[in-house]
Amino acid sequence: MHPATSPTASTPATRAHRTPFGRRRLLRGVAATAVVPLVLGAAACGDEASSDPDAPVTIEFFWWGGESRAGLTEQALDLYEEKNPNVTINPTWQAFTGYYDKLAVVSAGRNAPDIFQIDDNGLAEYAGRNVTLDLTPFVESGDIDLSNHPESLTQYGQIDGKQVAVAAGENTPALVYDKTKITELGLPEPETGWTYDEFIAWGAQVTEAAGGDYWGAMDPSSDYKALWLWLRSQGKEFYDGSQLAFTEADLAEWFQFWLDAREAGATPPADVVHEAVGGGVSDQLVVTGKGATSFMWSNQLSELGKSTESELGMVAYPGDPKGQWARASLYWAGSRSTEHPEIVADVINFLANDPEAAQILGVDRGLPSNIDNRETVQSGLDDPYMTATVEFENALIPQMGPAPAPPPQGHGPLRSTLTTVAESVTYGQASPADAAAEFFRQAEATLE
Repeated sequence: MHPATSPTASTPATRAHRTPFGRRRLLRGVAATAVVPLVLGAAACGDEASSDPDAPVTIEFFWWGGESRAGLTEQALDLYEEKNPNVTINPTWQAFTGYYDKLAVVSAGRNAPDIFQIDDNGLAEYAGRNVTLDLTPFVESGDIDLSNHPESLTQYGQIDGKQVAVAAGENTPALVYDKTKITELGLPEPETGWTYDEFIAWGAQVTEAAGGDYWGAMDPSSDYKALWLWLRSQGKEFYDGSQLAFTEADLAEWFQFWLDAREAGATPPADVVHEAVGGGVSDQLVVTGKGATSFMWSNQLSELGKSTESELGMVAYPGDPKGQWARASLYWAGSRSTEHPEIVADVINFLANDPEAAQILGVDRGLPSNIDNRETVQSGLDDPYMTATVEFENALIPQMGPAPAPPPQGHGPLRSTLTTVAESVTYGQASPADAAAEFFRQAEATLE
């Protein structure tokens, strides 16, 4: 049994004693950054092991996201509890910043929450540290039914032949643009299939037409997914097993391209770029009104749209669309130390396959992994941006390339390294060649 935690004034109440979702619950979620160590790691406390399938069970559930995601997720968990009255789910959520720090702290003592959200930046890391529950037996028995999920999504949750997580949804990178502003400027909207040169030429036109502190293109040189898609559009990859699959020359070329884009007037100064790189959705150029485009994920369109009065649109990243792939946007993983693996598997299966849960969750975490649920969800959407997300991905899927293997252990720290060295170029502190060399020096020490 996990060690008990002492209740404090800031500790969230359990779902067994809660009011309907509202402002109090939202504030509790926002405050979770400070209280996570107190509430996580208490999974299953007070539950005695029992062979009675109807015995009361309490599990801890941890994820990151904004208030909108929190509301949808808790509604889905409420539905599970209604269908399984002996199960109580204690939810804790917070913003992405600091999420993995908290998860690392609580999982270090074998106290990881019973179920937690994870992405491909942490998948290999937590599986490699034996934090994740091996879900393979539940998949093989059908307790977690992945038969109606795209094979690429299922495989994307496998490490060393084990199913360590189940895709919570499918997404792909998307270039989001300010449709309203571009129309006002009398310029054409960007299109899927544009080369990077075409995109930069268009971006420079937007900057010139705006005639002030407004730029056509964001500088995504520090964005690993933009680099990855740029490589894939040329028939290359980011990783080959646990090693990099591209060269220093490739990376130097990438950095130089964006220096040239700034010189052409297409991208903003370093300080404006830094604001977007280091911030969340509310800091992106299409929201702050400082630029016409932002390099995002397709499922973020709705959240972006709620943060601006402009109408937004989206297309694929520049380059050959074969560089894109149907990616597991997020995963549900279980804790290896859970005292209730069968319940954990059942909750994950419910979130991945239940049609009612799918309607509640919508496309906040991307398209539903279950193919049948996609049509159900799309027909019931009342958010035009969520509808646009589904239509965008459905249209792009036939043009996509095959999914690569999940990133290896060390990918998370290497993303931070890319940000640091790319910004050293952006700020003129290092040349593209020197920054690329530094990245490869650090990658050698980071990747196993």
